[in-house]
Amino acid sequence: MENPNNRIIATGRLEGELELSHEVMNEPFYTGILAVRRLSGTVDRLPVTIPGKLMALLPEDRSQLMLVSGQVRSYNKVVDGAGRLMVTLFVQGMSQTNENDTLNRVSLTGALCKPPVYRSTPFGREICDMMLAVNRAFGKSDYIPCIAWGRNAQYASRFAVGDRVRLTGRLQSREYQKLLDSGETLTRSAYEVSAFTLEAAEAEAMYEPRVVQDVRTVYAPAGRYLS
Repeated sequence: MENPNNRIIATGRLEGELELSHEVMNEPFYTGILAVRRLSGTVDRLPVTIPGKLMALLPEDRSQLMLVSGQVRSYNKVVDGAGRLMVTLFVQGMSQTNENDTLNRVSLTGALCKPPVYRSTPFGREICDMMLAVNRAFGKSDYIPCIAWGRNAQYASRFAVGDRVRLTGRLQSREYQKLLDSGETLTRSAYEVSAFTLEAAEAEAMYEPRVVQDVRTVYAPAGRYLS
């Protein structure tokens, strides 16, 4: 189902084998990793969820470049005894292509469900973190981490909880270190939308996301998956 508030189109190559994730009304859904190259040469390794009805479109040669379209979605999953927000590229269409191997374009419109967090890197670069609640069909919402840089970061820092924001950017991956109580360091991957453009959006008439201070309270229960 096309959603004007949530669109992504990207080109990449599937890494490894797809795994059966879950079933909804007897339709299987598979998960894997789509490697998407940036102009800089950096590769974003993005989680993808593919409905079983699209599996016949996959090429036998997995090195083939694929054009995929769909939505950025989120769900809750228990990891190491704690709930984590998981982000995935939910595929709604795909085909083989030989063009534009750096395509990664996201368009989102939603409401801020946490106060934006403005900060500077050790090198003085300005950053603003946002959590955007984006409507989906049937009254559902996806909670999508977003990040803005430079002047966009300054602008984003002025928004308040409940403000509606429209942005375009790319879905990206990054690794970070988590220090465990045992003193060990665990390497994890995070996924977020890096905003290229950012603007205030008009209020939406239907299916307004619930606005909360703590997004953990509106996660899907553990074990609930995308449909």
